[in-house]
Amino acid sequence: MQIIYSQSNSPTFNLAAEEFLFSERNDDLLYLYVNKPSVIVGSNQVIQNEVDQDYCVQNNIQVVRRISGGGTVYHDLGNLNYCFISNKIEGKSSLNNDFLNPIVHVLRNLGLPIEIGIRKDLWLPGPYKISGTASHISKKRDLHHGTLLFDTDLEKLEKALTAKEKNLNLKGIPSVPSSVKNIKTYFTEQLSMNCEMSAFKELFIKNIADFYSSKLTILNETDISKIKSIESMKYTLREWTFRK
Repeated sequence: MQIIYSQSNSPTFNLAAEEFLFSERNDDLLYLYVNKPSVIVGSNQVIQNEVDQDYCVQNNIQVVRRISGGGTVYHDLGNLNYCFISNKIEGKSSLNNDFLNPIVHVLRNLGLPIEIGIRKDLWLPGPYKISGTASHISKKRDLHHGTLLFDTDLEKLEKALTAKEKNLNLKGIPSVPSSVKNIKTYFTEQLSMNCEMSAFKELFIKNIADFYSSKLTILNETDISKIKSIESMKYTLREWTFRK
C-alpha cells in the first residue's frame, strides 16, 4: 500500500487527485489530505437542497462536487481526509466496510473507542459521528473516501449544510444528518489530553504507515501536472459543480 500525503489544501485539486489516482494508476494506495473550508457535494445531490449557498459565499467556503455518491460534507483545516483506492479482488464485495479497518485500528491505538456504523461511518460513544464515507466503483477499481472530524468548526459546518430554500421537485440523493463531535473534544473531555491538529495528523500518519509497513510519499511533478489538468477541465467548472 502506497501512502501519499497531499501538499495542497485546495479541494478542487484534491478531488482531481482522487480521480487521477483512481483512473490513471493501477496500484493500491491511500491518499491523505486536508482541505481549506469547503462543502463537498455527492455526485447525485442537488446543491440547493443541501447547502446554504449565501452563507458559503459570505464565509469564503468553496462548494465542489465529487465523483462518489453519499451525502454532503464540510471540510476545513481541522478535518483530515482519507481516500483508499485499490484494484478489485475477485470474489470480494466492493461495498463492505473492510476498508475502514486500518482507520479503526489507528484510532483505537490513539485511545478512541471507535465503532463502525451501518452506513460505513465511524462513531464515538454518545453516539457522535466523527467520520462519514462515500464510494466510487468501476469494473476494475474501488475508491472509498471519508472524513475525520478532529478540530472542525462545527458551527460553520451546521450553517453551511443547512439549506434555506429547498426545492423538493428536484430529484437528488438527500443527506442524512447526524450528531457530530470533534476528536479533539473527546481527547480533552475523556482522556484529559490536549492535542492539536498538527500533532494528531503526525500521530495518525505514523500509525497508518506502521500498519502497512510503508513510508509516506508525495505526488511527483508529472502527476501534479496531470491532476491540475483534470482540475481545470472539471472540478473548477461551474457546469460540473452545479449540474442537475
